[in-house]
Amino acid sequence: MQVLSVRQPWAWAIARGYKEVENRTWDTTYRGVLAIHASLRMDHDSLKNPLLKDVGWDPADPMAATGGIIALVNLDGICTTAKSGQKCDCGLWAEAGSCHWQLSNARPLPEPIMTLGQPGLWMPAPAVVAGLAKMLPGESLVAGRV
Repeated sequence: MQVLSVRQPWAWAIARGYKEVENRTWDTTYRGVLAIHASLRMDHDSLKNPLLKDVGWDPADPMAATGGIIALVNLDGICTTAKSGQKCDCGLWAEAGSCHWQLSNARPLPEPIMTLGQPGLWMPAPAVVAGLAKMLPGESLVAGRV
């Protein structure tokens, strides 16, 4: 399993299953279970985004926390078509000029697991994996295809 740090409120939208595309400037060969870490930094400008307003951004939701892992998702694929300046059908959340990380099956945690984030994809500490296993019994936390 890998972890991706995402700024709020985008991490909340992913955790709640609204945002099935994460926009990144880079690609990866990793596929499989991806933990979503809510960064300590917030993207305040995004609060004006109509997509967030439409899905009901709620700063009181536990998934709106910062500084911890808030959900697991599956990283199914990455569309790089828009990165090369072409149009794609990745949906409303997809931004032009970005790699579109295709996410599915959002599983929000009962409560965040506080941990420091890192840039890029990163491996969680064994204590974090143990906490995830307790919160989501039966969940496969093995690494995906790299």
